[in-house]
Amino acid sequence: MKATFLDKLIDRLDRVDPQSLQSFVLKLSREKGFLETLFNTIQEGIIVADADGRIRYINAAACDLLGIPSDSAEGELLSRYLRDLNWQKIWSADKEEWSKVLTQELEVFYPRQRFLNFYIVPLLDEAHSVVTGLAVILRDVTETRRRTETTIESEKISALTLLAAGVAHEIGNPLNSLNIHLQLMERELKNLPAKKAQRLRDDIRVARDEIQRLDRIINQFLHAVRPTKPDLQRASLNDVVTETLVLLEHELASRDIFVEQELADELPKTLVDQAQLKQAFYNVIKNALQAMRAGGILCVRTEVTDTQVIVSFIDTGQGITPEQIGRIFEPYYTTKKEGSGLGLMIVQRIVREHGGTIEVESNVGRGTTFRIKLPIYEKRTRLLEEKNK
Repeated sequence: MKATFLDKLIDRLDRVDPQSLQSFVLKLSREKGFLETLFNTIQEGIIVADADGRIRYINAAACDLLGIPSDSAEGELLSRYLRDLNWQKIWSADKEEWSKVLTQELEVFYPRQRFLNFYIVPLLDEAHSVVTGLAVILRDVTETRRRTETTIESEKISALTLLAAGVAHEIGNPLNSLNIHLQLMERELKNLPAKKAQRLRDDIRVARDEIQRLDRIINQFLHAVRPTKPDLQRASLNDVVTETLVLLEHELASRDIFVEQELADELPKTLVDQAQLKQAFYNVIKNALQAMRAGGILCVRTEVTDTQVIVSFIDTGQGITPEQIGRIFEPYYTTKKEGSGLGLMIVQRIVREHGGTIEVESNVGRGTTFRIKLPIYEKRTRLLEEKNK
């Protein structure tokens, strides 16, 4: 094995004069500083632990990924920050098992929800027989997982769209036929005694109402799974928010929910499909209503940054668990007895079609915030120089 600089220094220590020793120490310090700078600039998290499982080095990326304070982490047990791992099994692994790099994925919820892929590499002595420590390498794979989930979701919705078209065709035709025959039956009632005709007329009305209800269900299902390109027109989101709240004011009042409106005074107009955004805001507010069963406060806030207009819906409801947050936009996933599981999926689709994003923050027992961020579209023109002829 090639001798390191430190090994050479130790071998020559008894022959080193004070000035040379100072030069060697400075060189060591510079090399240490260089390595620390190098490790702190890479995106992967790096943690080195000794044979007792105590942290001896941690870089800035690892501190950020795990929410570990860098000034107090050294000397702490690694298992304190990675609790879900079977450390007893890891440390008791035999030489053959340690010859392989241990890898696993981990979901963390602090300081924010992320998915981490980590590798555990044993640090062996010179004889490669004793484990003297561990090196843990962490990599953030959240975006990769989200892209994969988005692709899977798109495939699911494509399949649902094809299914919906077939269902609508197969059910729609019999419903139209039933409606026509009910009209024919209604015409024949003129030839019956008035009392009997009225009873049959009532039955026909009930049957027609049920046909219309089935027709509405099919249309709602098609609207949920079939993508619709937004008709973008310049409008103020403050107006869209206000109009949506008017639609729900009676239900809000009947549920004893107080609405706070914190609308930005100088909100720029942006290109949106007002009808689609009303639907999205309506679904989010309905979701908040169902979360506040015994009254509460709903705060609707608008604000603007250099690139986005942000609409936030903040409720004081029962909140959403971290496990549920990861699934609330999935089609047909719902925690409500009477929920369809399509409302928030429609919201996400509308926001995406507008080029925006939606964020969810929640504390169980305290409430939930839905934050919709839409881009500000500004028409810019630039006069180009005339080309030389």
